[in-house]
Order: sequence, then structure tokens, then C-alpha cells
Amino acid sequence: MNAVSEYFEYVWTQLKGIGIIDIIDILLVALFFYYAFKFVRDRRAGKLLVGIVILVIVLLISSLLQMRAVNFLLSNLFSIGLIALVIVFQPELRSALEKVGGESLRGFKMRSESDGVAALRSAIGETCTAVEDLSRTKTGALIIFERGTKLGDYIRTGTLIDAVTTSFLLGNIFFNKAPLHDGAVIIRNARIHAAGCFLPLSTNSEIVKELGTRHRAAIGISENSDCVVVVVSEETGAISVAIDGKLQRGYDRGSLEKYLESLLVVEDKKAITERVKGKFRFKQKKGGDGKDE
Repeated sequence: MNAVSEYFEYVWTQLKGIGIIDIIDILLVALFFYYAFKFVRDRRAGKLLVGIVILVIVLLISSLLQMRAVNFLLSNLFSIGLIALVIVFQPELRSALEKVGGESLRGFKMRSESDGVAALRSAIGETCTAVEDLSRTKTGALIIFERGTKLGDYIRTGTLIDAVTTSFLLGNIFFNKAPLHDGAVIIRNARIHAAGCFLPLSTNSEIVKELGTRHRAAIGISENSDCVVVVVSEETGAISVAIDGKLQRGYDRGSLEKYLESLLVVEDKKAITERVKGKFRFKQKKGGDGKDE
């Protein structure tokens, strides 16, 4: 009994010594491990990590059994392992850092309904109209909505346009005899910023073999940034959306527009709050006058 009471007294003493900085420290470490696990789980890095774990186990066994040759080789291998990991995971690490930066910055950006959101809603509607027409005629298309991560490296591979997003302009760009139809259109700030852009192809070995270059490029750019990519298949006319390295297929005009708005449209929280307060005050006023209650 004394041992149990001493144990709880020891635990209580340790807990009393925890300060605000310690709590913040623990939360930051937990957040780091959470994102590290998510990063490994969603990418091919997971398979490589399994191989590393197996090598660590072999190293421990060789040390316990005094297998000097194996232990010598693995010890030297792990001494340069950090540099090797950085080289092997370079694309994934770059993608993760770009997304962290994009997410952090996006949290501080709020567009008001009167300007940015209205223009973005219009761009989404025009894009969906164009995609519907392109799907009907089985004309291939690749349209990217830029978000937090800037796509300047890929914009430089195409032709700058900087025009209002309209369905007619998108239709002309992707017309199969147009000079820019093979590349991707990048929409920045609700405007068609560039066309004919070349994108990196995904190296994910788990992608379905039937997907062509256009779909692999859509997945590839979504792996390297936080953008939203709309794809129209040239063979079937099917409409797909790529985001975070995953391709979702089978959209129509209505479902595509609804999904794009849920991903891209961010209303100003202050404006929403003011609208709600205004409606509440209006109802109170009508109730106080004794009319329309």
C-alpha cells in the first residue's frame, strides 16, 4: 500500500512541476509526430520506412548475437543514413514543406463576399460550364486552381494570359487544334493566369495503368502543391478532380461546382457574423413594433 501511495505522490510531484512552456513543448512534439505519420502514411515513403525499420531490427539482433561483419556494415550505413534519407525523400520533403507554408499562410487570408469570393464563384461557374461542354465533345482538358502554394515554376513553362475566366476562353484554349491545348491552364486569383503549362508526372506506382499522361500530370502537380486540378478525359469525356495526390472521378456539372466551391470559396468570417447579427436585430425590431411577429 505504501508503494502505491509513494508512486502516486511521485506522479503528483512531477505533474505539479509542469508549466505552460512544458505543455506547449509537448503539443508541438505531438503535432510534429502527427504530421510526420500522416506524411509517411500517404506517400511511398511508408514502404521505405518499413525497410528502414527492418534494418534497425537486424542491426539490434546482430549486436546482441555479436555478428561483427553485419553489425559493422549496418553501423556504417546508418552513420550516413540521414543524408541518404534527405536525398531519397527530397520530392516528398519539398512537397510537405510547401504545403505547410501554404496552409499557414492561407489561415490568415480571408476574402470578402463583395470582391474576391464573388469573382471566384464566377470563375468556378464558368469553369464548370466549359468542363461540361468539353466533356460532351470528349475534348481533353487540364485546369488548375492555385491556392496557397504558388505555381510560378510551372507558369513559366507556359504562356501568360491574365484574362477573366470565361467558358468561351477555356473552350478556345482546349480546342484540339489550338496551340495551347496540350498543356494545363492555371487559374490564379479567379483569373486565367497562364495556359500551355507543362506539369510533373506522378511517379506513384499505385496509379491505375489505364490513366494517361493528362491524369498523371494532374496527380503529380497535386502531390507537389495544395492546388485543385480538374481533368477532362479525351478518351471517355469523364470529369475528375485531383487533390493531395488523389484522383476522384465521376463528376457532373452540379457535383463539380459544389465540390469546387467547398474547396476554394472562403467567406470573410466577420462579414458572415455581421449578416447574422443584422438579421437578428431586424427580427427583434419587427417583434418590438408588434408587427409581422
